[in-house]
Amino acid sequence: MLRIMQCTDNHHTMLETLRRHGIKNGTVLQAMSRVPRDAFAPTSADPRDNPYGDHPYPIGHGQTMSQPYIVAYMTERLNLKQGERILEIGTGSGYQTAILAELGLQVYTIERISKLAEHTVKKLTDFGYSNIHVRIGDGYKGWKDESPFDAIIVTCAPAIMPTRLIQQLGHNGRMILPIGIEVQRLVLVRKKGDTIEEETDIGVRFVPMVHGES
Repeated sequence: MLRIMQCTDNHHTMLETLRRHGIKNGTVLQAMSRVPRDAFAPTSADPRDNPYGDHPYPIGHGQTMSQPYIVAYMTERLNLKQGERILEIGTGSGYQTAILAELGLQVYTIERISKLAEHTVKKLTDFGYSNIHVRIGDGYKGWKDESPFDAIIVTCAPAIMPTRLIQQLGHNGRMILPIGIEVQRLVLVRKKGDTIEEETDIGVRFVPMVHGES
């Protein structure tokens, strides 16, 4: 989906910050320029709260919207191609979901918190996305009926590698996720046939990945 919009000053500053911090993928930057981050952020009574700031933003239910740099970085590291099928674990506010949709992917996204998912589905529908499929469920289980996936992005942190998600990757599939409890790092997984390669990446801080629905 191609969306044309006028960037606000805050939006423009966010994009410049991403470039300054090393985000180089023009397609990712263009997608982020087309999605208004504030539209996915709950309204705050504090005028100092800026959803375009380079920090996580609370969205209620004990969840956060990842900081713009981490959204861009994880998306860039997956080396995504238009038309690929991607599974997102942790729909949250829908901001990362919208970025993936703007890249021309078929997006399958799972959220365990039903009230959050219902609100997010309405938001994504209002934006007119037809390439997003939302499911309320346990992210640890993935979405087996729709596998295999070309890529998986996990926006919450399991303590250990979730093997079911690896099983749902296709040949040459990639997955990026934070792993850890007190100390977390991104891990990039590449699947080549029966061979699994794992690359440990930057330190991060995500909400924990939780079993079940609520």
